[in-house]
Amino acid sequence: MSRPHGGVAREAPEGSFAGFVHAAASRGELVVQPRMGFSDPRWMHAGLLAVKGAAATAAGTITLDSFTRTGDLTAAGTALVTGVPLNGYPITSHPLDVTRSILNDVRDRGFPVQVRHGSAAPQEIFRTLTRLGIDATEGGPVSYCLPYGAVPLHDSIRNWKDSCWIFAELRTGGLQPHLETFGGCMMGQLGPPALHVAISVLEAMFFRQHGIQSVSLSFAQQTNFEQDMAGISALRRLATDLLGDCGWHIVVYTYMGVFPRTVAGATLLGETAVRLAVHGGAQRIIVKTTAEATRIPTIEDNVVAIERAALVAATLDERERPDVDETLLTSEVHAEAAALVHGVLDLRPDIGDALEVAFRKGYLDVPFCLHPDNKGRARSYIRPDGRLAWSDVGAMPLHGVADISPGRAMRSSELMRSLSYVAERFDNDSLDGRP
Repeated sequence: MSRPHGGVAREAPEGSFAGFVHAAASRGELVVQPRMGFSDPRWMHAGLLAVKGAAATAAGTITLDSFTRTGDLTAAGTALVTGVPLNGYPITSHPLDVTRSILNDVRDRGFPVQVRHGSAAPQEIFRTLTRLGIDATEGGPVSYCLPYGAVPLHDSIRNWKDSCWIFAELRTGGLQPHLETFGGCMMGQLGPPALHVAISVLEAMFFRQHGIQSVSLSFAQQTNFEQDMAGISALRRLATDLLGDCGWHIVVYTYMGVFPRTVAGATLLGETAVRLAVHGGAQRIIVKTTAEATRIPTIEDNVVAIERAALVAATLDERERPDVDETLLTSEVHAEAAALVHGVLDLRPDIGDALEVAFRKGYLDVPFCLHPDNKGRARSYIRPDGRLAWSDVGAMPLHGVADISPGRAMRSSELMRSLSYVAERFDNDSLDGRP
C-alpha cells in the first residue's frame, strides 16, 4: 500500500503520539483508533489491553463521560461513590494513581493513548492530563462549543486558550503535546466540506498560536465519496500553505451521523471510510462499530471494528483507487475553504478573537446548528448525486466563490430524510451487493 504522508511531523519525538503516527505512515500503515470509554477502571484497562492486542496498528482511546465534559465533577464523583455507570471515563474524578495503574502496563512506544472528551471548559481535564503525562487529546474552541450546548463561544475560546498553555507545559518534561482539531466533524452530516475544512485549519492554527506545535486535522466522512476525497485534498493543501509541511497529520472520521441499522450496511460504510482514508492520504482513522445504531458498543465490537479497518487498509492497492476525477471538485472546495479561512484571519491577529468576530458577523455560519452564537442563516442540501451544496451562505464570504442554489432550501421533512440519507443508502447498497 502506498499513500502520501501529508504533513506528518518529521521531528516528532520517538515515543510521542505524533511520532507513532509518523512511524506508521513511513511504513505505509494506517493508524486505526476506536471511540471507547468506560467509567470502571477495570473495564477501561481491559478495553485498552484488547485494543493493544488487536491485529492492527492501533492507538488507544480513553473517552470521557458527559459529566466530566460539562464540568459537573460533583455528579461524576457521586456516580463513582454510588457505583452508577457513566458513559465514559471520569478522568478528573478518579485518583491519579488509579489512572496511572490503567496506563502502566498498556501505554508504550508501540501503543500511544489519546484522551477524547467534548468539553468547552476543559482546563481541569488538561491539568489532569499534564499530571498523568498523557500527551494527546482533541477538541477545539469552536468544535467543542457550538454542537454541544449553550456555553458562550467567547468563554469557550478563552477556556481553550488557557488549556493550550496548560497542555504545553508537558514540554518541560520532555513530552510533545499533541492536539487534534475536531473542526472537521462540526455537525458533519450536512455541512458542505469547505466549512469543515476551514474550521479544522483555523482550529489547528489556533493551537499553534497558543503553544501547541504538534497537531492533527480532522475530516469526517460525509455523503459523497468523490466530494470527500476533494475535501481531504483541499484540507491538505490549505494545511501545507498555512501550517508548513511538517508538524501535522490528517485523521478521517467514519461517518458521524445516523448509522446504518443493518450489520451489512454499517460494515460497508466503515469499509468506505477506510478507502477514503487510504486513497485520500490520511494517516489515521477513527472507526465506528456495526452496533452504533442499536446499542452501546462492547470492547469486542471495537476490536472487531479496528481489525476489520486494518485489514481493509492493508489489502487496498493503489490500482484500486476509485477512477474519479476530483480535480474540479478539489478546486471548488479549496476555493471556498480558502475564502473562509482568509476572511477570518483578516479580522484579527489573534485567531481566537478572529473566530469570535467571524461568528458574530456571520463570516462563519454552521447550517442547522442551534447554538446562540451561530447566526443560523446558512443552509445546505444534498444533491441527487449525494454531494452537499449551499442553498444560502448568509454573510459568509462565499458570494462569487461558491455555487449557491437560493431556491433549494430544505423543509423540515426533507431535513429529517437528509439526516438518514447515508444510513438508508448504505443499508440499501449492502442489500444490492454494491461495493
